[in-house]
Amino acid sequence: MNRVGNPAQYCWNKKFVNSWTNIGIWTAVILAVFGYLWWQGQIQRFAAYVDETREELRKCSWPSWEELKGSTLLIGLTVAFLGVFVCVIDRILFIVFIR
Repeated sequence: MNRVGNPAQYCWNKKFVNSWTNIGIWTAVILAVFGYLWWQGQIQRFAAYVDETREELRKCSWPSWEELKGSTLLIGLTVAFLGVFVCVIDRILFIVFIR
């Protein structure tokens, strides 16, 4: 094989072509899968599922900002309390069984 020019340029061109080939193959695979799902009706079913989910979420009652802040604070305090509790029990069991 007769290469003309800089070998680094040849490697760069080869990598460039390989990456575009890779992108082209993946694009073809993704389009084929999408086309198959479309043909099977899965896309329409998924769209219906999303519409039904949005409708159900509109029916939900959402907490106010104050309720959300209070719940978040309560969860944070509970996690901190449980962390301290586990550390204390761990230290007690360490002292009882190891020392």
